[in-house]
Amino acid sequence: MATEYETVFTYGAPGLKFGAGASDEIGYDLTQFGARRVLVLTDPGVAATGWPRRIAEGITGYGIEAEVFDGVHVEPTDVSMRKAVEFARGTGPWDAFVAVGGGSSIDTAKAANLLTSNDGDLMDYVNVPVGGGRAPVNPLKPLVAVPTTTGTGAESTTVCVLDVLSLRVKSGISHLRLRPTLAVVDPRLTMSQPAGVTAAAGMDILCHAAESYTAKPFTSFERKRPDQRVPYCGSNPLADMFAEQSLRLLSRALPAAVRDGSDVAAREAMSLAATLAGLGFGNAGVHIPHANAYPIAGQVGEFHPAGYPASESLVPHGMAVSLTAPAAFRFTFEAAPDRHLRVARLLAPDFEWPGDFADHLPAVLTNLMREIGIPNGLGAVGYSESDVDNLVEGTLKQQRLLTMAPRSASASDLAAILRESVTLW
Repeated sequence: MATEYETVFTYGAPGLKFGAGASDEIGYDLTQFGARRVLVLTDPGVAATGWPRRIAEGITGYGIEAEVFDGVHVEPTDVSMRKAVEFARGTGPWDAFVAVGGGSSIDTAKAANLLTSNDGDLMDYVNVPVGGGRAPVNPLKPLVAVPTTTGTGAESTTVCVLDVLSLRVKSGISHLRLRPTLAVVDPRLTMSQPAGVTAAAGMDILCHAAESYTAKPFTSFERKRPDQRVPYCGSNPLADMFAEQSLRLLSRALPAAVRDGSDVAAREAMSLAATLAGLGFGNAGVHIPHANAYPIAGQVGEFHPAGYPASESLVPHGMAVSLTAPAAFRFTFEAAPDRHLRVARLLAPDFEWPGDFADHLPAVLTNLMREIGIPNGLGAVGYSESDVDNLVEGTLKQQRLLTMAPRSASASDLAAILRESVTLW
């Protein structure tokens, strides 16, 4: 019997409010959900900017009780998320949640929302094979996501990412009900991002757009029943449109925002690029660079990136994603040459590459990474070739992402990509 291939792609997105001043209207927005009691979640660094308190005060101006939890952990873990869940359960019930911060705050709010609306433990819901892969039974409460970094796309997605400390691996929870109800993107909140955070988060935007654009086409999957459909359905015309525009914006805005954090036009373009990339990859999916990033972040030794909390070691998510992107895209090139070249030209329209076309996008990426201060490969964040086998083991646990790659990657293929990424230039 001949295989029947997919003819249907799906698309989902939160409501969106974008622009300077958008965060001042959250109180009104919450009244439209009938909320009377709201929990605002943020991390200590963002709390110190004053924005979460200002937003909470704006919410109370509409007669809604708002409490701030500022204990979110940057690059959240199962331990830190459980603390947030315990706080939310112990002080609830809550009618709605507001996340103010980067992907860490938004993902922690997703977990708190999930586990105050449904019973069980965090690991019950984490994706197989790391966790139980359980789906929520009950609907979640409204979640308003207010990003203060330009990169994660968490305000648009159905995914909650965390480090599972005992396993030294990053994993996540993925379900349609985790998608925020409303994304409020106010570029003013991103102005305080340090240059290092801007660079790492910016590379996350870039890889979201490039990976979704080069992902396996939705028409190449076997046809699914309605009950089998998942948020990541493969590259498709709608996601492609968002990815292309995101890459156009990034080509100029990312270097400019890293050079001068007070450049308002660059910050606004970065916010829009992040939003567009999130609207795209949240439906098309991402692949090998993101799959590699999870163990790179989860197995970190002693690395302290500029612009992040100095008290602990971490490889920021966007940085971890970018470090193997040049080698990963060199590997996937043969599956979709035109798309890889299109990404390169959108990012660097004036860049001339005289060599093998497969090296065009990797060259564009490494040039940009050098310009904005991304470390020179895995070796610069503490890894060596002796770590490759452990990293491959962690990557292979990310099958949800690897299945989206346009070219299937074996364990030996992944090992070669990681070895090639120890030093980039």
